[in-house]
Amino acid sequence: MSQHPTIAGIQQIGIGVPNVHEAFKWYRQHFGMDIPIFEEAAEANLMLPYTGGKPHQRHAILAINMKGGGGFEIWQYTSRTPQPAAFDLQIGDLGFFCTRMKTSDVKGTYEFLKSKNVNIVGSLTKDAAGNDTFYLRDPWNNLFQIVKSNSWFGKGLQLTGGPGGCMVGVSDIDRSKKFYADILGYDTVVYDKEGVFDDFSTLPGGNQKTRRVLLKHSKPREGAFSKLLGESEIELVKVYDRTPKKIFSNRYWGDQGFIHMCFDITNQAAMKKLCAEKGYPYTVDSGEKFDMGEAAGHFSYIEDPDGALIEFVETKKIPIMKKLGWYLDLRKRDARKPLPDWMLKALKFNRVKD
Repeated sequence: MSQHPTIAGIQQIGIGVPNVHEAFKWYRQHFGMDIPIFEEAAEANLMLPYTGGKPHQRHAILAINMKGGGGFEIWQYTSRTPQPAAFDLQIGDLGFFCTRMKTSDVKGTYEFLKSKNVNIVGSLTKDAAGNDTFYLRDPWNNLFQIVKSNSWFGKGLQLTGGPGGCMVGVSDIDRSKKFYADILGYDTVVYDKEGVFDDFSTLPGGNQKTRRVLLKHSKPREGAFSKLLGESEIELVKVYDRTPKKIFSNRYWGDQGFIHMCFDITNQAAMKKLCAEKGYPYTVDSGEKFDMGEAAGHFSYIEDPDGALIEFVETKKIPIMKKLGWYLDLRKRDARKPLPDWMLKALKFNRVKD
């Protein structure tokens, strides 16, 4: 095995919701997130630093889009009522403010979602690079940005693929730039701009001066799922005219909102060493044996410089065709090589249709 960790891409964005099945239905109907990788009700007993020191019951579904991009880990507390933020989130608040959804056609996606009476915030506009974009909220007030992408895998039922990154509120852009480059490979600046931006104007706090830096990774991602997960970008946003609040202040991981950004990796031991050397030690480590019912892996967490949770998952087993009992054991192959396209495309037979 390589002495260095490798990253296959953003495996999923964790979304805390009040009703996991309602959310899964909405995300598959509007974003094409219609292929469940696992569904499990169990006790979350390893996240104690972020759940008040006590284990809690939860129900989770990991759903992906066959076109490519990351997945959604749709996550609901069942032993307590998931709490929304006690304040209205504004641009620049610390943590995952917005999830970037990839599309092959921004205008077509806008028309489709408008026809579905989705809560579109503002209208079609241009981002800081002059590209078409728009924002929307799901029924639970989570904010999504639709962005054009040329990084695709297979065929889906919608114009959108899965998530291709996040907009992250930070207190110190240069410190966060170093973190996202050194550990997660986002080492290339697409733009670094300061001012008041048109595409932010209809968002809460969007009429204030901000600095925004869009980052991408210069090296192609490696690993079993790298072709499916595709390329991704992180946008760092700093606000100047107010003191930003922590999005998950006085709440638990798993409460309502974007709870983490998860990366599919190989070699947890090497990643653990790298994170410690860079000053971001693991705060949670599941150890080698962690079973999610239909899938298994080794997961861990670190915090970004402002406390936003980054998850690493080294996948050991996933179901390819559940009906036939076909499960793939990833420990028996070179973890850095992409899986054959035909094998990943067989996941479409697990699609949930409405």
